[in-house]
Amino acid sequence: MGFISEDLFHFQATLEQSGVSFQEFIRDEYVNKWMSDSLYAAMAIRTTMVTAIHNFLAAEGLFNMEKVQMSPVTDPLAHDVEHTPTVHYKGMPYVTTHSMIYSKFLACFNPKIKGVYVDSPNIRLEIESPLRQQRGKYLIDFSQIDVELRRNRGIDFEMYKHEPDRIKKILREDLDRALDFFERMIVAATTAVVEHNDDDLKALGMALEVPTQPFPRLRCDEITRRYGKRGVEAKAGEEVKGQFFWVLGLLRENYDLIYPYILPDGSKHPLSSFTSDMIYNYDICAKALVRESNTYMPALEILSGAIREWLYEPIIERLIDNRIIQERPIFQDGLLVNIQALAGYGPFLSAVAMKNEAGKPYFPETFGGGVGVERTLYALLRGKKIEKIDDLTCFGKNPDSYPMFLF
Repeated sequence: MGFISEDLFHFQATLEQSGVSFQEFIRDEYVNKWMSDSLYAAMAIRTTMVTAIHNFLAAEGLFNMEKVQMSPVTDPLAHDVEHTPTVHYKGMPYVTTHSMIYSKFLACFNPKIKGVYVDSPNIRLEIESPLRQQRGKYLIDFSQIDVELRRNRGIDFEMYKHEPDRIKKILREDLDRALDFFERMIVAATTAVVEHNDDDLKALGMALEVPTQPFPRLRCDEITRRYGKRGVEAKAGEEVKGQFFWVLGLLRENYDLIYPYILPDGSKHPLSSFTSDMIYNYDICAKALVRESNTYMPALEILSGAIREWLYEPIIERLIDNRIIQERPIFQDGLLVNIQALAGYGPFLSAVAMKNEAGKPYFPETFGGGVGVERTLYALLRGKKIEKIDDLTCFGKNPDSYPMFLF
């Protein structure tokens, strides 16, 4: 606490040199926001949206699971963050969760469970803008509704390697099932907001359309060929009618399924030749609709998900090739011989490798996704009243906003 008070002392002194008192800063940057009609409207919409999503997931038969805020391992993520905070307890370091991705997989071990969901905490210490620009969309501490469902296809490694046509057919069916599931979730959430929060939308100068299924589907490799890699979601969104659309087949996280990754002879598919139809992941993008002008704001990604890698062999190879672990686990008589070389992944990979009495792995075949609560609200509400993502939060910590967060 001494370090905190010293930093606050220096921050107050810096403010004073700029001609602003400490209390003036708190009033201008926090109290005025807490008192605003804009935040009131955003919180009302948030409450309806989150409640509708939870009700939809429970009605679909998914179980609510507990929040996991620290663990020996967390989502390594494919994009840069500054570092992963560590908490020491009883002599053991635990990392705070970037997301609950691994926890979701393990919670689906029981075959009687259809799926799980959780309003999960996420801490991602995003690097602030190197150009000192306000990018608007980032929070270092945010909520994500994480969802995972079992697929129960019973595909083993021999089938994976030697029956590609059959496996691809199954995966296309499961991809359609996943897209339909999350589309229905978005329809349920937007329907609830339209029915209950029209006055709040008007107060923010925004409108909301209940989308119809299926949402437009864009392949990542096709739109990047047309628009390049920078700002591709916003550029692609200009050609799409309506507020919601899919981007499919993004080369991203180690647990998002690529098929085939391991070939029948045991070699691996060359990295340079992956195409979007081999990558079974998906993003939902959304555009805000300005009520007065009936025009759309640029699109933002609000939900990311995928069919997951489910077999031990490709899981290990993906972790190796993504440089998340340095060597393959070595098991001997129930011991993980090289546990020290696997960082925090030893317990997780031990569970992945385990099999039941019939010789079948416990690790489930799943698909899932995570919808960022604040990111979704920002994507749909940004306009004259909501200019950046922390405008719709009480305590939003936007890395581009302040040198220090006071609450």
